[in-house]
Amino acid sequence: MQTSLSELFCSVQGEGPYVGCRQAFVRFTGCNLKCNYCDTPVEATKVCKFEAEPGSNEFLELENPLSPEKVSEMVNSYSGLHSVSLTGGEPLMNADFIDLLETEAPLYLESNMTLPRMAKKVKDKISYVSGDVKLLSSELLEDPELHLESTIECFRALKVTKDRDCFCKIVVTKDTSADDIEGVVGAISGYISSLILQPVTQKEMQPKPGFLLKLQESFLNDIDTRIIPQTHKMWGCL
Repeated sequence: MQTSLSELFCSVQGEGPYVGCRQAFVRFTGCNLKCNYCDTPVEATKVCKFEAEPGSNEFLELENPLSPEKVSEMVNSYSGLHSVSLTGGEPLMNADFIDLLETEAPLYLESNMTLPRMAKKVKDKISYVSGDVKLLSSELLEDPELHLESTIECFRALKVTKDRDCFCKIVVTKDTSADDIEGVVGAISGYISSLILQPVTQKEMQPKPGFLLKLQESFLNDIDTRIIPQTHKMWGCL
């Protein structure tokens, strides 16, 4: 089995409760959603860019597709890893590939949480789940009701356990509805350890601070709720 990656590098996690943790990032291509605030190219590429020396900004170009054995070897060439971030795109589109990875550090899944069948395939391989709930407008979704049902089912499959952390991250824009957030958080609150409200990075789309603080306050009695922006953008790392 082989798959295409856009890049593989070592850096630190810039989002959520594990900010600052050293990770290898395995970026898959392809996504099943189209988010209007997405800032990551997801198209398939002919080569995978591999930064062998962390922070060097010097990349080897490896021809796609790559095998699980090769990807595991590349990841294991890094030292001191907290975990291995499987990101994208949408990594769960490559669930069978992920199931074959053999990495020394535990796996950290960054997912849009809309592919529950794929989530069930890898649930026993994953130690950390960053569930990125997508509150998309109806015109960006073929079936909004199915989107919500799939999200809830995915969180149920990858829920927090004694062996796995699972938290929810929601990107908040100036157009985000508090009712929409409250609805989905209420449905998944029993499956997550914390809620991360992440103000969108693009300044023209950012919500007002007061709105974020009111949102946080509304959830604090029921769940650990934090406001954390994309910190890696602040100091220019990958």
